[in-house]
Amino acid sequence: MRAIVQRVSSASVTVNSEVVSSIAEGFMVLVGLGTDDTHEDMELIAQKILNLKAFPDPNTGAQWKATVVDRGGELLCVSQFTLFAKIIKNKPDFHKAMPAESSKSMYTTFLERMGTLYDPLKIKGN
Repeated sequence: MRAIVQRVSSASVTVNSEVVSSIAEGFMVLVGLGTDDTHEDMELIAQKILNLKAFPDPNTGAQWKATVVDRGGELLCVSQFTLFAKIIKNKPDFHKAMPAESSKSMYTTFLERMGTLYDPLKIKGN
């Protein structure tokens, strides 16, 4: 499992000129699921994301002291199989990415787990 986390003041996902999901301050997270990922991997990544100290301390302003949870921020997660791309002879190979049907189930479980660990109203997914 791979995740790219970006701290944002706001973020949104737009499909066909329509905003399908958006957040205020928090994390935009691209989530890639691999063929050999387990629920243990999912738990580890969820914990790491929620415990990542990427925000300044609200009292002192010192950098890298507060988590998204500390700040009451939101998380916008986007499933991104391309995180497992391997370039072979100038062509992308996605064999290491989890197949669509099983990844849908695991991604949904990941979003639910993030909500259980934090606040389900602050976890947005596509």
